[in-house]
Amino acid sequence: MDEEREAVAEARVAQGGASARAITSLVLGIVGLGFCPPTAIVALITGKLELSAIARGKSSPQGRGLALAGYILGIVGAVFMVFWITYVIVIICLGLGTGFLENIGL
Repeated sequence: MDEEREAVAEARVAQGGASARAITSLVLGIVGLGFCPPTAIVALITGKLELSAIARGKSSPQGRGLALAGYILGIVGAVFMVFWITYVIVIICLGLGTGFLENIGL
């Protein structure tokens, strides 16, 4: 069974073109950077998996640029998400400390 999988993987590499995982990484990285930050984490993971597959020869090297771009966008999006969550927590804590909730009637 493993020999069949290896043969399929080698055929895919020989065929060329970017893999679906490389394209997915790039798309999720773009979406994670602009619209939905949690998808940046998925982009980071899929980008890293694809870069590893390319390094092992299990995936076409033509998708390396897409996978790398998705990986980098995933890192940037994840960092942005952490900063945003920290910012919201700080604002909430400062708001609670100044009686914000009392002023709005809660």
